[in-house]
Amino acid sequence: MPGDLLAHLVRFARALRQEGVPVTPDQVTALARALEVLPSLDQETFRLAARATLLCRQEDMETFERLFRQVFGQGQQRPATEAGAGAWSPRPRRPLAAQAPLVPRGPDEEEGSPLAGRTFSYSPEEVLRRRRFDECTPEELALLASLVRGLRWSLPPRRSRRLRPARRTGRPDLRRTLRRSLRYGGEQLLLAWREPSRRPRRLVVLADISGSMERYTRMLLLFLHALGRSGQAMEVFLFGSRLTRVTALMRRRDPDAALAEMGRTVPDWSGGTRIGQCLHSFNRYWGKRVLGRGAVVVIISDGWDQGEPELLAAEMERLQKRCHRLLWLNPLLGLPGYQPLTRGMQAALPYVDEFLPAGNLASLESLARHLRELPATRAPRRAGAPPPRP
Repeated sequence: MPGDLLAHLVRFARALRQEGVPVTPDQVTALARALEVLPSLDQETFRLAARATLLCRQEDMETFERLFRQVFGQGQQRPATEAGAGAWSPRPRRPLAAQAPLVPRGPDEEEGSPLAGRTFSYSPEEVLRRRRFDECTPEELALLASLVRGLRWSLPPRRSRRLRPARRTGRPDLRRTLRRSLRYGGEQLLLAWREPSRRPRRLVVLADISGSMERYTRMLLLFLHALGRSGQAMEVFLFGSRLTRVTALMRRRDPDAALAEMGRTVPDWSGGTRIGQCLHSFNRYWGKRVLGRGAVVVIISDGWDQGEPELLAAEMERLQKRCHRLLWLNPLLGLPGYQPLTRGMQAALPYVDEFLPAGNLASLESLARHLRELPATRAPRRAGAPPPRP
Protein backbone atom coordinates (compact mmCIF):
# COMPACT_ATOMS: atom_id res chain seq x y z
CA MET A 1 0.00 0.00 0.00
CA PRO A 2 1.51 3.43 -0.92
CA GLY A 3 2.56 5.56 1.98
CA ASP A 4 2.30 9.01 0.38
CA LEU A 5 -0.04 10.50 2.95
CA LEU A 6 1.82 9.00 5.90
CA ALA A 7 5.09 10.42 4.60
CA HIS A 8 3.63 13.90 4.22
CA LEU A 9 1.87 13.81 7.59
CA VAL A 10 5.04 12.79 9.40
CA ARG A 11 7.07 15.37 7.50
CA PHE A 12 4.56 18.14 8.22
CA ALA A 13 4.32 17.27 11.94
CA ARG A 14 8.12 17.20 12.21
CA ALA A 15 8.36 20.60 10.54
CA LEU A 16 5.80 22.05 12.97
CA ARG A 17 7.72 20.70 15.97
CA GLN A 18 10.98 22.15 14.66
CA GLU A 19 9.30 25.57 14.51
CA GLY A 20 8.15 25.30 18.13
CA VAL A 21 4.55 24.22 17.52
CA PRO A 22 3.57 21.52 20.06
CA VAL A 23 2.32 18.56 17.98
CA THR A 24 1.91 15.19 19.68
CA PRO A 25 1.58 11.71 18.11
CA ASP A 26 -2.01 11.60 19.37
CA GLN A 27 -2.83 14.68 17.30
CA VAL A 28 -1.34 13.08 14.17
CA THR A 29 -3.41 9.98 14.88
CA ALA A 30 -6.54 12.12 15.29
CA LEU A 31 -5.87 13.73 11.89
CA ALA A 32 -5.51 10.28 10.28
CA ARG A 33 -8.85 9.27 11.79
CA ALA A 34 -10.49 12.45 10.53
CA LEU A 35 -9.31 11.74 6.99
CA GLU A 36 -11.17 8.41 7.07
CA VAL A 37 -14.57 10.10 7.46
CA LEU A 38 -14.10 13.12 5.19
CA PRO A 39 -16.48 12.98 2.18
CA SER A 40 -13.79 14.40 -0.13
CA LEU A 41 -10.04 14.76 0.28
CA ASP A 42 -9.54 18.16 -1.37
CA GLN A 43 -6.88 20.64 -0.35
CA GLU A 44 -9.07 23.08 1.57
CA THR A 45 -10.81 20.32 3.53
CA PHE A 46 -7.46 18.75 4.39
CA ARG A 47 -6.04 22.12 5.52
CA LEU A 48 -8.98 22.80 7.84
CA ALA A 49 -8.85 19.26 9.25
CA ALA A 50 -5.12 19.59 9.90
CA ARG A 51 -5.59 23.03 11.50
CA ALA A 52 -8.36 21.73 13.78
CA THR A 53 -6.39 18.68 14.97
CA LEU A 54 -2.77 19.86 15.06
CA LEU A 55 -3.10 23.37 16.50
CA CYS A 56 -3.81 24.29 20.12
CA ARG A 57 -2.67 27.94 20.23
CA GLN A 58 -3.69 30.97 18.21
CA GLU A 59 -0.14 32.28 18.01
CA ASP A 60 0.84 29.23 15.91
CA MET A 61 -1.58 30.04 13.09
CA GLU A 62 0.91 31.96 10.96
CA THR A 63 3.57 29.25 11.32
CA PHE A 64 1.04 26.58 10.41
CA GLU A 65 -0.10 28.35 7.24
CA ARG A 66 3.48 29.02 6.12
CA LEU A 67 4.61 25.42 6.62
CA PHE A 68 1.43 24.06 5.04
CA ARG A 69 2.18 26.01 1.86
CA GLN A 70 5.78 24.79 1.88
CA VAL A 71 4.91 21.12 2.34
CA PHE A 72 1.69 20.86 0.33
CA GLY A 73 2.01 23.76 -2.15
CA GLN A 74 0.15 27.07 -2.44
CA GLY A 75 -3.34 25.70 -3.06
CA GLN A 76 -6.17 28.21 -2.72
CA GLN A 77 -5.37 31.76 -1.78
CA ARG A 78 -6.98 32.81 1.50
CA PRO A 79 -7.65 36.34 2.75
CA ALA A 80 -4.82 37.78 4.79
CA THR A 81 -7.11 38.17 7.79
CA GLU A 82 -7.75 34.43 7.98
CA ALA A 83 -4.21 33.70 9.05
CA GLY A 84 -4.38 36.33 11.77
CA ALA A 85 -4.51 35.74 15.47
CA GLY A 86 -8.27 35.85 15.78
CA ALA A 87 -9.37 34.06 12.60
CA TRP A 88 -10.24 30.59 13.87
CA SER A 89 -13.65 30.08 12.28
CA PRO A 90 -13.39 28.90 8.63
CA ARG A 91 -14.84 31.09 5.89
CA PRO A 92 -17.69 29.83 3.65
CA ARG A 93 -16.40 27.41 1.05
CA ARG A 94 -17.51 26.08 -2.27
CA PRO A 95 -19.10 22.62 -2.42
CA LEU A 96 -16.57 19.85 -1.94
CA ALA A 97 -17.09 18.50 -5.43
CA ALA A 98 -16.13 21.89 -6.95
CA GLN A 99 -12.79 22.17 -5.19
CA ALA A 100 -9.46 21.02 -6.53
CA PRO A 101 -8.43 17.52 -5.41
CA LEU A 102 -5.58 17.23 -2.92
CA VAL A 103 -2.61 15.49 -4.49
CA PRO A 104 0.94 15.01 -3.18
CA ARG A 105 4.16 16.39 -4.57
CA GLY A 106 6.11 14.01 -6.75
CA PRO A 107 9.66 12.98 -5.84
CA ASP A 108 11.22 15.32 -8.43
CA GLU A 109 9.12 18.43 -7.68
CA GLU A 110 10.51 21.41 -5.82
CA GLU A 111 9.65 22.35 -2.25
CA GLY A 112 7.25 25.18 -3.04
CA SER A 113 5.56 23.74 -6.14
CA PRO A 114 1.78 23.26 -6.16
CA LEU A 115 0.37 19.82 -5.49
CA ALA A 116 -0.06 17.92 -8.73
CA GLY A 117 0.21 14.41 -10.02
CA ARG A 118 -1.96 11.93 -8.15
CA THR A 119 -4.34 11.76 -5.20
CA PHE A 120 -3.29 11.12 -1.64
CA SER A 121 -3.40 7.59 -0.32
CA TYR A 122 -3.09 6.74 3.34
CA SER A 123 -3.12 3.81 5.69
CA PRO A 124 -6.09 3.66 8.06
CA GLU A 125 -4.94 3.18 11.61
CA GLU A 126 -6.79 -0.09 12.03
CA VAL A 127 -5.04 -1.58 9.00
CA LEU A 128 -1.69 -0.24 10.20
CA ARG A 129 -2.20 -1.82 13.61
CA ARG A 130 -2.43 -5.27 12.04
CA ARG A 131 0.32 -4.84 9.47
CA ARG A 132 3.42 -6.82 10.37
CA PHE A 133 6.54 -4.84 11.26
CA ASP A 134 8.62 -6.55 8.56
CA GLU A 135 6.10 -5.46 5.88
CA CYS A 136 5.92 -1.75 6.80
CA THR A 137 7.54 1.10 4.90
CA PRO A 138 9.88 3.47 6.78
CA GLU A 139 7.10 6.09 6.95
CA GLU A 140 4.66 3.56 8.40
CA LEU A 141 7.27 2.42 10.93
CA ALA A 142 7.73 6.03 12.03
CA LEU A 143 4.01 6.39 12.69
CA LEU A 144 3.89 3.02 14.43
CA ALA A 145 6.79 4.07 16.65
CA SER A 146 4.83 7.12 17.79
CA LEU A 147 1.83 4.91 18.55
CA VAL A 148 3.98 2.44 20.50
CA ARG A 149 5.36 5.29 22.63
CA GLY A 150 1.80 6.27 23.51
CA LEU A 151 0.92 2.87 24.99
CA ARG A 152 0.55 2.63 28.75
CA TRP A 153 1.87 -0.40 30.58
CA SER A 154 1.30 -1.55 34.14
CA LEU A 155 1.37 -4.77 36.11
CA PRO A 156 -1.11 -5.57 38.86
CA PRO A 157 0.50 -5.11 42.29
CA ARG A 158 1.65 -8.09 44.31
CA ARG A 159 0.73 -8.97 47.86
CA SER A 160 3.57 -8.16 50.22
CA ARG A 161 4.40 -9.89 53.49
CA ARG A 162 4.23 -6.56 55.23
CA LEU A 163 0.86 -5.79 56.79
CA ARG A 164 -1.10 -2.54 56.79
CA PRO A 165 -4.16 -1.43 58.79
CA ALA A 166 -7.47 -2.64 57.40
CA ARG A 167 -11.08 -1.70 58.08
CA ARG A 168 -13.12 -4.81 58.84
CA THR A 169 -11.41 -7.77 57.21
CA GLY A 170 -8.04 -9.48 57.39
CA ARG A 171 -6.06 -10.56 60.42
CA PRO A 172 -6.70 -9.29 63.96
CA ASP A 173 -4.26 -6.59 65.06
CA LEU A 174 -3.85 -7.30 68.77
CA ARG A 175 -1.47 -4.41 69.46
CA ARG A 176 -3.82 -1.77 68.06
CA THR A 177 -6.79 -3.45 69.70
CA LEU A 178 -5.17 -3.24 73.15
CA ARG A 179 -4.14 0.36 72.52
CA ARG A 180 -7.73 1.29 71.64
CA SER A 181 -9.07 -0.49 74.73
CA LEU A 182 -7.25 2.01 76.98
CA ARG A 183 -9.85 4.62 75.99
CA TYR A 184 -12.57 2.48 77.57
CA GLY A 185 -10.83 1.35 80.74
CA GLY A 186 -9.40 -1.83 79.25
CA GLU A 187 -12.64 -3.03 77.68
CA GLN A 188 -12.02 -4.34 74.14
CA LEU A 189 -14.95 -2.67 72.42
CA LEU A 190 -13.26 -1.89 69.06
CA LEU A 191 -11.34 -4.55 67.17
CA ALA A 192 -8.47 -3.58 64.85
CA TRP A 193 -7.51 -5.49 61.70
CA ARG A 194 -4.63 -5.62 59.28
CA GLU A 195 -4.07 -7.04 55.80
CA PRO A 196 -1.14 -7.59 53.40
CA SER A 197 0.01 -4.43 51.66
CA ARG A 198 0.31 -4.07 47.89
CA ARG A 199 3.66 -3.45 46.22
CA PRO A 200 4.63 -2.91 42.54
CA ARG A 201 5.56 -6.06 40.66
CA ARG A 202 8.82 -6.04 38.69
CA LEU A 203 8.97 -6.85 34.97
CA VAL A 204 12.08 -8.57 33.57
CA VAL A 205 12.50 -8.61 29.78
CA LEU A 206 15.03 -10.69 27.84
CA ALA A 207 15.04 -9.67 24.15
CA ASP A 208 16.68 -11.54 21.28
CA ILE A 209 18.78 -9.27 19.00
CA SER A 210 20.25 -11.99 16.77
CA GLY A 211 20.31 -11.86 12.98
CA SER A 212 17.02 -13.72 12.60
CA MET A 213 15.27 -11.02 14.67
CA GLU A 214 16.77 -8.08 12.76
CA ARG A 215 13.49 -7.20 10.97
CA TYR A 216 11.71 -6.78 14.32
CA THR A 217 14.50 -5.53 16.59
CA ARG A 218 14.00 -1.76 16.27
CA MET A 219 10.24 -1.78 16.83
CA LEU A 220 10.50 -4.21 19.75
CA LEU A 221 13.21 -2.09 21.36
CA LEU A 222 10.98 0.97 21.00
CA PHE A 223 8.31 -1.08 22.72
CA LEU A 224 10.74 -1.81 25.56
CA HIS A 225 11.70 1.88 25.75
CA ALA A 226 8.01 2.76 26.12
CA LEU A 227 7.84 0.23 28.94
CA GLY A 228 10.81 1.83 30.68
CA ARG A 229 9.41 5.36 30.31
CA SER A 230 5.97 4.38 31.65
CA GLY A 231 7.25 4.18 35.24
CA GLN A 232 7.02 0.39 35.39
CA ALA A 233 9.74 -1.23 37.54
CA MET A 234 11.66 -3.10 34.85
CA GLU A 235 14.94 -4.82 34.03
CA VAL A 236 15.95 -5.28 30.38
CA PHE A 237 18.55 -7.69 29.00
CA LEU A 238 19.56 -8.21 25.36
CA PHE A 239 20.97 -11.52 24.20
CA GLY A 240 22.36 -13.15 21.09
CA SER A 241 25.46 -15.18 21.75
CA ARG A 242 25.93 -13.45 25.13
CA LEU A 243 23.85 -11.52 27.69
CA THR A 244 23.98 -7.72 28.10
CA ARG A 245 22.05 -5.61 30.63
CA VAL A 246 20.65 -2.37 29.13
CA THR A 247 18.27 -1.21 31.87
CA ALA A 248 19.99 2.16 32.26
CA LEU A 249 19.81 2.88 28.52
CA MET A 250 16.08 2.13 28.47
CA ARG A 251 15.50 4.96 30.95
CA ARG A 252 16.83 7.65 28.62
CA ARG A 253 14.34 10.17 27.31
CA ASP A 254 15.35 9.99 23.63
CA PRO A 255 14.63 6.50 22.19
CA ASP A 256 16.80 7.04 19.10
CA ALA A 257 19.80 7.98 21.24
CA ALA A 258 19.17 4.96 23.46
CA LEU A 259 19.05 2.59 20.48
CA ALA A 260 22.17 4.13 18.97
CA GLU A 261 24.06 3.63 22.24
CA MET A 262 22.89 0.01 22.39
CA GLY A 263 24.29 -0.57 18.91
CA ARG A 264 27.69 0.66 20.12
CA THR A 265 27.77 -1.18 23.45
CA VAL A 266 26.16 -4.55 22.66
CA PRO A 267 28.93 -6.68 21.11
CA ASP A 268 26.82 -9.47 19.55
CA TRP A 269 24.25 -7.37 17.69
CA SER A 270 22.69 -9.27 14.72
CA GLY A 271 24.91 -12.29 15.36
CA GLY A 272 24.17 -15.88 16.33
CA THR A 273 21.78 -17.11 18.99
CA ARG A 274 22.61 -19.24 22.03
CA ILE A 275 19.49 -18.91 24.15
CA GLY A 276 20.36 -21.66 26.60
CA GLN A 277 23.79 -20.23 27.37
CA CYS A 278 22.39 -16.72 27.81
CA LEU A 279 19.67 -17.97 30.16
CA HIS A 280 22.35 -19.82 32.12
CA SER A 281 24.27 -16.55 32.55
CA PHE A 282 21.09 -14.76 33.59
CA ASN A 283 20.09 -17.40 36.15
CA ARG A 284 23.59 -17.56 37.59
CA TYR A 285 24.53 -13.88 37.82
CA TRP A 286 21.25 -11.93 37.77
CA GLY A 287 18.48 -14.24 38.92
CA LYS A 288 18.83 -13.54 42.65
CA ARG A 289 19.05 -9.78 42.04
CA VAL A 290 16.03 -9.22 39.80
CA LEU A 291 13.67 -12.20 40.19
CA GLY A 292 12.79 -11.75 43.83
CA ARG A 293 9.35 -10.75 45.09
CA GLY A 294 7.30 -12.22 42.27
CA ALA A 295 8.80 -10.81 39.08
CA VAL A 296 7.14 -11.37 35.68
CA VAL A 297 9.61 -12.54 33.00
CA VAL A 298 9.05 -11.84 29.29
CA ILE A 299 11.29 -13.48 26.66
CA ILE A 300 11.15 -12.03 23.13
CA SER A 301 12.61 -14.39 20.55
CA ASP A 302 11.75 -16.40 17.46
CA GLY A 303 13.26 -19.51 19.05
CA TRP A 304 16.04 -20.09 16.50
CA ASP A 305 18.78 -21.43 18.76
CA GLN A 306 22.23 -22.71 17.85
CA GLY A 307 22.90 -24.17 21.29
CA GLU A 308 21.95 -27.44 22.91
CA PRO A 309 18.21 -27.89 23.53
CA GLU A 310 18.91 -29.81 26.76
CA LEU A 311 20.65 -26.78 28.26
CA LEU A 312 17.79 -24.51 27.17
CA ALA A 313 15.17 -26.81 28.72
CA ALA A 314 17.08 -27.00 32.02
CA GLU A 315 17.52 -23.22 32.26
CA MET A 316 13.88 -22.57 31.30
CA GLU A 317 12.73 -24.92 34.06
CA ARG A 318 14.99 -23.15 36.55
CA LEU A 319 13.74 -19.75 35.43
CA GLN A 320 10.07 -20.70 35.60
CA LYS A 321 10.39 -21.90 39.19
CA ARG A 322 11.87 -18.55 40.30
CA CYS A 323 9.43 -16.11 38.70
CA HIS A 324 5.75 -15.36 39.12
CA ARG A 325 4.88 -15.69 35.43
CA LEU A 326 6.93 -16.61 32.34
CA LEU A 327 5.78 -15.22 28.96
CA TRP A 328 7.33 -15.90 25.55
CA LEU A 329 6.71 -13.42 22.72
CA ASN A 330 7.40 -14.75 19.22
CA PRO A 331 7.15 -12.37 16.22
CA LEU A 332 6.55 -15.35 13.92
CA LEU A 333 3.49 -16.46 15.83
CA GLY A 334 0.47 -15.34 13.84
CA LEU A 335 1.96 -16.05 10.40
CA PRO A 336 -0.24 -18.36 8.32
CA GLY A 337 0.78 -21.94 8.88
CA TYR A 338 3.43 -21.18 11.50
CA GLN A 339 4.19 -23.97 13.96
CA PRO A 340 6.85 -23.77 16.73
CA LEU A 341 8.84 -26.74 15.41
CA THR A 342 12.40 -25.48 15.93
CA ARG A 343 14.52 -27.25 18.54
CA GLY A 344 14.69 -24.14 20.70
CA MET A 345 10.94 -23.61 20.81
CA GLN A 346 10.25 -27.30 21.39
CA ALA A 347 12.64 -27.28 24.37
CA ALA A 348 11.27 -24.04 25.86
CA LEU A 349 7.50 -24.35 25.39
CA PRO A 350 6.85 -26.88 28.18
CA TYR A 351 8.00 -24.27 30.73
CA VAL A 352 6.23 -21.21 29.26
CA ASP A 353 3.09 -19.94 30.96
CA GLU A 354 1.91 -17.80 28.01
CA PHE A 355 2.96 -18.06 24.35
CA LEU A 356 2.00 -14.80 22.60
CA PRO A 357 2.62 -13.05 19.23
CA ALA A 358 4.62 -9.83 18.86
CA GLY A 359 4.67 -9.14 15.12
CA ASN A 360 2.46 -6.05 14.87
CA LEU A 361 1.04 -3.17 16.90
CA ALA A 362 -2.20 -5.01 17.66
CA SER A 363 -0.26 -7.80 19.37
CA LEU A 364 1.64 -5.28 21.52
CA GLU A 365 -1.63 -3.58 22.52
CA SER A 366 -3.04 -7.00 23.42
CA LEU A 367 0.08 -7.67 25.48
CA ALA A 368 -0.40 -4.40 27.39
CA ARG A 369 -3.95 -5.45 28.29
CA HIS A 370 -2.75 -8.95 29.15
CA LEU A 371 -0.11 -7.65 31.55
CA ARG A 372 -2.68 -5.54 33.38
CA GLU A 373 -4.92 -8.59 33.83
CA LEU A 374 -2.33 -11.08 35.08
CA PRO A 375 -3.65 -13.19 37.98
CA ALA A 376 -2.29 -12.49 41.44
CA THR A 377 -1.36 -16.14 41.92
CA ARG A 378 0.16 -18.67 39.54
CA ALA A 379 -2.37 -21.19 38.27
CA PRO A 380 -1.17 -24.77 38.78
CA ARG A 381 -0.07 -26.45 35.57
CA ARG A 382 1.12 -29.96 34.97
CA ALA A 383 4.90 -30.12 34.48
CA GLY A 384 5.76 -30.40 30.79
CA ALA A 385 2.29 -29.40 29.62
CA PRO A 386 2.20 -27.05 26.59
CA PRO A 387 1.41 -23.39 27.33
CA PRO A 388 -1.99 -21.95 26.47
CA ARG A 389 -2.09 -20.55 22.94
CA PRO A 390 -3.39 -17.00 22.24
